Amino acid sequence: MTDSLIERAREALDSAHVPYSEYRVGAALRTADGGVFVGCNIENANYSNSLHAEEVAVAEAVKTGHREFTRLAVTSAARDGVTPCGMCRQTLAEFADEDLEIVCDRGERVDTYTLGELLPNTISEKTLDDASRQRGEDR
Repeated sequence: MTDSLIERAREALDSAHVPYSEYRVGAALRTADGGVFVGCNIENANYSNSLHAEEVAVAEAVKTGHREFTRLAVTSAARDGVTPCGMCRQTLAEFADEDLEIVCDRGERVDTYTLGELLPNTISEKTLDDASRQRGEDR
């Protein structure tokens, strides 16, 4: 039986805009109240302007007032166990604790991580406050 969050991420693959890499990625993000927001990657000829599936899902959730997440599923058309990139991990860390569960689709199975495993020692409001205090500044 396939995980329902993985299924939602797989459904998001159909909306991906990937004319350059042809590498479709879908993500499904569960909020603390049980809602699910999906995203897909959206490429741009200027690669730095491309959007990742995870950040699109986070943006969809945040724009409707959600700020607490419990689980993220990520998939690609290749079912290769793709994990969120460093930028997406940092975006997730803005809204989720290190125990956020991240499941990565490998077709017949999933790899499961926590955000803390994928991004230890993240930059956070606390680390910025600590750095300001060390410099004697008020943030």
